[in-house]
Amino acid sequence: MKHIARKRFGQHFLTDQDAIERIVQAIAPQPGQALVEIGPGLGALTQPLLARCGALCVIEIDRDLAAHWRRRAQLEVIEADVLQVDFAALARSRGTKLRVVGNLPYNISSPILFHLLEAVNHVADQHFMLQAEVVQRLTASAATKAYGRLSVMLQWRYQIEHLIDVAPASFEPAPRVNSAVVRMQPLHDFAPVQPAHLSELVRVAFSQRRKLLRHTLGRWLEARRFDGQFDLQRRAEEVPVAQYLSLAAACAG
Repeated sequence: MKHIARKRFGQHFLTDQDAIERIVQAIAPQPGQALVEIGPGLGALTQPLLARCGALCVIEIDRDLAAHWRRRAQLEVIEADVLQVDFAALARSRGTKLRVVGNLPYNISSPILFHLLEAVNHVADQHFMLQAEVVQRLTASAATKAYGRLSVMLQWRYQIEHLIDVAPASFEPAPRVNSAVVRMQPLHDFAPVQPAHLSELVRVAFSQRRKLLRHTLGRWLEARRFDGQFDLQRRAEEVPVAQYLSLAAACAG
Protein backbone atom coordinates (compact mmCIF):
# COMPACT_ATOMS: atom_id res chain seq x y z
CA MET A 1 0.00 0.00 0.00
CA LYS A 2 1.01 3.62 -0.49
CA HIS A 3 1.41 5.51 2.76
CA ILE A 4 3.35 8.63 3.67
CA ALA A 5 5.19 8.23 6.99
CA ARG A 6 3.69 10.52 9.62
CA LYS A 7 6.21 12.30 11.79
CA ARG A 8 3.79 12.74 14.70
CA PHE A 9 3.60 8.95 15.05
CA GLY A 10 7.37 8.52 14.73
CA GLN A 11 6.95 6.31 11.66
CA HIS A 12 10.06 4.80 10.07
CA PHE A 13 9.21 1.71 8.03
CA LEU A 14 11.67 -1.19 7.96
CA THR A 15 12.51 -2.23 4.39
CA ASP A 16 15.75 -4.24 4.68
CA GLN A 17 14.82 -7.87 3.90
CA ASP A 18 17.94 -9.27 5.54
CA ALA A 19 17.20 -7.41 8.77
CA ILE A 20 13.55 -8.50 8.63
CA GLU A 21 14.52 -12.16 8.25
CA ARG A 22 17.00 -11.99 11.12
CA ILE A 23 14.42 -10.39 13.40
CA VAL A 24 11.75 -12.97 12.57
CA GLN A 25 14.25 -15.77 13.14
CA ALA A 26 15.09 -14.28 16.55
CA ILE A 27 11.39 -14.11 17.46
CA ALA A 28 10.80 -17.66 16.18
CA PRO A 29 6.97 -17.42 16.19
CA GLN A 30 4.93 -20.61 16.44
CA PRO A 31 1.27 -21.35 15.63
CA GLY A 32 -1.02 -20.90 18.62
CA GLN A 33 1.14 -18.34 20.39
CA ALA A 34 -0.44 -15.04 21.48
CA LEU A 35 1.63 -12.63 19.40
CA VAL A 36 0.96 -8.90 19.65
CA GLU A 37 2.70 -6.47 17.30
CA ILE A 38 2.95 -2.81 18.26
CA GLY A 39 2.80 -0.62 15.17
CA PRO A 40 2.57 -2.98 12.17
CA GLY A 41 3.15 -0.07 9.78
CA LEU A 42 3.39 -1.39 6.22
CA GLY A 43 3.77 -4.98 7.37
CA ALA A 44 7.52 -5.62 7.20
CA LEU A 45 7.27 -7.89 10.26
CA THR A 46 3.52 -8.50 10.13
CA GLN A 47 3.59 -10.51 6.90
CA PRO A 48 6.36 -12.98 7.83
CA LEU A 49 4.98 -13.34 11.36
CA LEU A 50 1.55 -14.22 9.94
CA ALA A 51 3.13 -16.73 7.57
CA ARG A 52 4.65 -18.56 10.54
CA CYS A 53 1.97 -18.30 13.22
CA GLY A 54 -1.28 -17.95 11.26
CA ALA A 55 -2.86 -15.26 13.48
CA LEU A 56 -1.73 -12.01 15.02
CA CYS A 57 -3.02 -9.08 17.07
CA VAL A 58 -1.73 -5.67 15.98
CA ILE A 59 -1.94 -2.31 17.75
CA GLU A 60 -2.01 0.65 15.38
CA ILE A 61 -2.79 4.29 16.15
CA ASP A 62 -2.76 5.44 12.51
CA ARG A 63 -6.37 5.09 11.35
CA ASP A 64 -5.44 4.62 7.68
CA LEU A 65 -3.07 1.76 8.48
CA ALA A 66 -5.55 0.27 10.95
CA ALA A 67 -8.23 0.28 8.24
CA HIS A 68 -5.83 -1.41 5.82
CA TRP A 69 -5.03 -4.22 8.26
CA ARG A 70 -8.67 -4.84 9.15
CA ARG A 71 -9.05 -6.33 5.68
CA ARG A 72 -6.86 -9.27 6.72
CA ALA A 73 -8.96 -12.01 8.28
CA GLN A 74 -6.07 -13.44 10.33
CA LEU A 75 -5.48 -10.13 12.11
CA GLU A 76 -7.13 -8.67 15.17
CA VAL A 77 -6.64 -4.90 14.96
CA ILE A 78 -6.66 -2.69 18.03
CA GLU A 79 -6.82 0.92 16.84
CA ALA A 80 -5.45 2.76 19.85
CA ASP A 81 -2.55 4.55 21.47
CA VAL A 82 -0.40 1.69 22.78
CA LEU A 83 0.00 3.55 26.08
CA GLN A 84 -3.74 3.13 26.63
CA VAL A 85 -3.83 -0.60 25.89
CA ASP A 86 -4.38 -2.93 28.86
CA PHE A 87 -1.90 -5.71 28.12
CA ALA A 88 -2.86 -7.66 31.24
CA ALA A 89 -6.48 -7.78 30.10
CA LEU A 90 -5.34 -8.72 26.61
CA ALA A 91 -3.42 -11.69 28.02
CA ARG A 92 -6.33 -12.77 30.22
CA SER A 93 -8.68 -12.72 27.22
CA ARG A 94 -6.36 -15.21 25.51
CA GLY A 95 -5.72 -17.36 28.53
CA THR A 96 -1.97 -17.25 27.98
CA LYS A 97 1.02 -14.95 28.20
CA LEU A 98 1.74 -12.54 25.36
CA ARG A 99 4.70 -12.41 23.02
CA VAL A 100 5.03 -8.70 22.24
CA VAL A 101 7.01 -7.47 19.22
CA GLY A 102 7.41 -4.30 17.24
CA ASN A 103 9.40 -1.53 15.66
CA LEU A 104 8.62 0.99 18.40
CA PRO A 105 8.21 4.72 17.72
CA TYR A 106 11.49 6.14 19.00
CA ASN A 107 9.87 9.26 20.43
CA ILE A 108 7.86 7.24 22.97
CA SER A 109 9.85 4.02 23.32
CA SER A 110 10.72 4.53 27.00
CA PRO A 111 7.09 5.23 28.03
CA ILE A 112 6.04 2.08 26.14
CA LEU A 113 8.66 0.00 27.97
CA PHE A 114 7.51 1.34 31.34
CA HIS A 115 3.87 0.74 30.39
CA LEU A 116 4.64 -2.88 29.54
CA LEU A 117 6.56 -3.25 32.79
CA GLU A 118 3.22 -2.88 34.57
CA ALA A 119 2.01 -6.03 32.77
CA VAL A 120 5.26 -8.01 32.97
CA ASN A 121 3.55 -10.95 34.72
CA HIS A 122 1.38 -11.41 31.63
CA VAL A 123 4.24 -11.39 29.10
CA ALA A 124 6.28 -14.35 27.82
CA ASP A 125 8.85 -12.22 26.01
CA GLN A 126 9.38 -8.99 24.07
CA HIS A 127 11.35 -8.30 20.89
CA PHE A 128 11.67 -4.65 19.93
CA MET A 129 13.44 -2.46 17.42
CA LEU A 130 14.66 0.56 19.34
CA GLN A 131 17.06 3.44 19.00
CA ALA A 132 20.52 1.94 19.60
CA GLU A 133 21.12 4.40 22.43
CA VAL A 134 18.05 3.09 24.25
CA VAL A 135 19.27 -0.50 23.90
CA GLN A 136 22.61 0.60 25.36
CA ARG A 137 20.76 2.07 28.34
CA LEU A 138 18.67 -1.06 28.78
CA THR A 139 21.71 -3.33 28.88
CA ALA A 140 24.14 -0.96 30.67
CA SER A 141 26.11 -1.99 33.73
CA ALA A 142 26.77 0.24 36.73
CA ALA A 143 29.64 2.73 36.45
CA THR A 144 28.99 3.35 32.74
CA LYS A 145 27.65 6.49 31.08
CA ALA A 146 24.56 4.73 29.69
CA TYR A 147 23.49 3.33 33.07
CA GLY A 148 20.47 5.04 34.56
CA ARG A 149 16.87 4.76 35.71
CA LEU A 150 15.81 2.77 32.63
CA SER A 151 18.64 0.27 33.26
CA VAL A 152 17.68 -0.32 36.89
CA MET A 153 13.92 -0.54 36.44
CA LEU A 154 13.99 -2.88 33.44
CA GLN A 155 16.87 -5.09 34.59
CA TRP A 156 14.93 -5.64 37.83
CA ARG A 157 12.30 -7.64 35.93
CA TYR A 158 13.87 -8.73 32.63
CA GLN A 159 16.84 -10.56 31.23
CA ILE A 160 17.80 -8.24 28.37
CA GLU A 161 19.84 -9.18 25.30
CA HIS A 162 21.07 -6.94 22.48
CA LEU A 163 20.50 -9.04 19.36
CA ILE A 164 20.93 -7.13 16.10
CA ASP A 165 22.24 -3.76 14.93
CA VAL A 166 20.25 -2.09 12.13
CA ALA A 167 21.55 0.83 10.04
CA PRO A 168 19.47 3.93 9.19
CA ALA A 169 19.47 2.91 5.50
CA SER A 170 17.31 -0.09 6.44
CA PHE A 171 14.30 2.21 6.92
CA GLU A 172 12.10 4.48 4.84
CA PRO A 173 12.40 7.29 5.71
CA ALA A 174 15.82 6.76 7.25
CA PRO A 175 16.05 7.87 10.89
CA ARG A 176 18.95 10.03 12.00
CA VAL A 177 20.05 7.46 14.56
CA ASN A 178 21.26 3.88 14.59
CA SER A 179 18.83 1.18 15.64
CA ALA A 180 19.06 -2.18 17.37
CA VAL A 181 16.85 -5.13 18.23
CA VAL A 182 16.55 -6.27 21.83
CA ARG A 183 15.08 -9.37 23.47
CA MET A 184 13.48 -8.97 26.90
CA GLN A 185 12.52 -12.07 28.86
CA PRO A 186 10.76 -11.67 32.23
CA LEU A 187 12.77 -13.04 35.13
CA HIS A 188 11.22 -15.76 37.28
CA ASP A 189 13.50 -14.93 40.22
CA PHE A 190 13.36 -11.22 41.07
CA ALA A 191 13.41 -9.03 44.17
CA PRO A 192 9.84 -8.67 45.56
CA VAL A 193 9.83 -4.89 45.95
CA GLN A 194 6.97 -2.49 45.32
CA PRO A 195 7.30 -1.05 41.78
CA ALA A 196 6.17 2.45 42.78
CA HIS A 197 8.56 2.52 45.74
CA LEU A 198 11.53 1.37 43.66
CA SER A 199 10.61 3.79 40.87
CA GLU A 200 10.54 6.76 43.24
CA LEU A 201 13.82 5.73 44.88
CA VAL A 202 15.61 5.38 41.55
CA ARG A 203 14.10 8.60 40.18
CA VAL A 204 15.40 10.54 43.18
CA ALA A 205 18.83 8.88 42.94
CA PHE A 206 19.29 9.82 39.27
CA SER A 207 17.66 13.25 39.52
CA GLN A 208 21.12 14.90 39.77
CA ARG A 209 23.48 12.23 38.58
CA ARG A 210 26.59 14.41 38.82
CA LYS A 211 26.11 14.91 42.54
CA LEU A 212 26.89 12.47 45.32
CA LEU A 213 23.85 10.54 46.53
CA ARG A 214 23.97 12.19 49.95
CA HIS A 215 22.59 15.34 48.30
CA THR A 216 19.59 13.58 46.74
CA LEU A 217 18.89 10.06 47.91
CA GLY A 218 20.35 10.85 51.33
CA ARG A 219 17.68 13.47 51.99
CA TRP A 220 14.97 11.14 50.67
CA LEU A 221 16.10 8.36 53.03
CA GLU A 222 16.38 10.78 55.94
CA ALA A 223 12.81 11.94 55.38
CA ARG A 224 11.75 8.30 55.66
CA ARG A 225 13.84 7.83 58.82
CA PHE A 226 15.92 5.10 57.26
CA ASP A 227 18.54 3.99 59.78
CA GLY A 228 20.21 1.23 57.77
CA GLN A 229 23.59 1.20 56.07
CA PHE A 230 24.03 2.51 52.53
CA ASP A 231 27.06 4.24 51.02
CA LEU A 232 25.87 7.67 49.94
CA GLN A 233 29.35 8.86 49.03
CA ARG A 234 28.79 7.63 45.48
CA ARG A 235 27.02 8.89 42.41
CA ALA A 236 23.83 7.18 41.26
CA GLU A 237 25.51 5.49 38.30
CA GLU A 238 28.00 3.74 40.61
CA VAL A 239 25.33 1.70 42.41
CA PRO A 240 24.53 -1.74 40.90
CA VAL A 241 20.94 -2.83 40.31
CA ALA A 242 21.10 -5.39 43.14
CA GLN A 243 22.00 -2.70 45.66
CA TYR A 244 19.10 -0.47 44.62
CA LEU A 245 16.78 -3.46 45.05
CA SER A 246 18.19 -4.26 48.48
CA LEU A 247 17.79 -0.64 49.57
CA ALA A 248 14.20 -0.53 48.27
CA ALA A 249 13.38 -3.63 50.29
CA ALA A 250 15.13 -2.31 53.42
CA CYS A 251 13.36 1.05 53.47
CA ALA A 252 9.93 -0.08 52.26
CA GLY A 253 7.08 1.39 54.23
